[in-house]
Amino acid sequence: MKESWEKRTQTPLLIMAVAFGVAYAVPIVAPDADPWIHELCLAVEWVVWGAFALDYAVRLALAPSKRHFVRHHPLDLLAVVLPLVQPLRLLRLVSTLLLVGRRARMAPQITLTTYVAGAVVGLMMFGSLAVLHVERSAPDGNIKTLGDAVWWSFTTMTTVGYGDHAPTTGLGRVLAVGLMLSGIALLGVVTANIAAWFISRFERDDAVERRQTELLEALTMEVRELRAEVSRLSAPAPVPSAVPPQGEISAVPSAPRA
Repeated sequence: MKESWEKRTQTPLLIMAVAFGVAYAVPIVAPDADPWIHELCLAVEWVVWGAFALDYAVRLALAPSKRHFVRHHPLDLLAVVLPLVQPLRLLRLVSTLLLVGRRARMAPQITLTTYVAGAVVGLMMFGSLAVLHVERSAPDGNIKTLGDAVWWSFTTMTTVGYGDHAPTTGLGRVLAVGLMLSGIALLGVVTANIAAWFISRFERDDAVERRQTELLEALTMEVRELRAEVSRLSAPAPVPSAVPPQGEISAVPSAPRA
């Protein structure tokens, strides 16, 4: 039942996550939009979070062991509880990203490379929007445009840190720490994935080379056996020795007696 529910809700929840991303980005990119647009985006954010919270509740109800499910899905529970503790848009963003990441890893059709690429793009995009939302109104902030925010996110995730743009608020620095740790983790995953690909490729090449060597040795043994058989068959037949017929006695005169 639980697996069937997760399979049926996989695509709808991912579509709702995309809607959440749009609703989160519009008020930040267009802060001067009509108030009803901001209210609509806020409503969409809460609806999407509510859908993921309902999904968690249903999966918990369908789980054979409730304690085992809660113990092995701590991030899901944290993502559901966070927006209720303090209803900040940033907390709803973090919780939705956690839930989307958990559900995306459940999809068997999503490979590791696709998941890592999507995680990089998603973290960079939402990190840029979040830091722009926080730093744009800061008196001493130097991240005022979306381009500055994207550049800062890219240099932060890659741990380059040119220093031309940096957050000045406490929340902005918390975002920076999160992006740094995420960038290091994703870089490690990418490096490990590439190394595993090279190792598997070398192992396949070695296996092919070993099979070719074994086949060559088997062919060499067969050729040797065929040569030995040809030599044996082409050898001349032995000439039979002259043996007198049985019962034939040669007449040899005996020597005279003295």
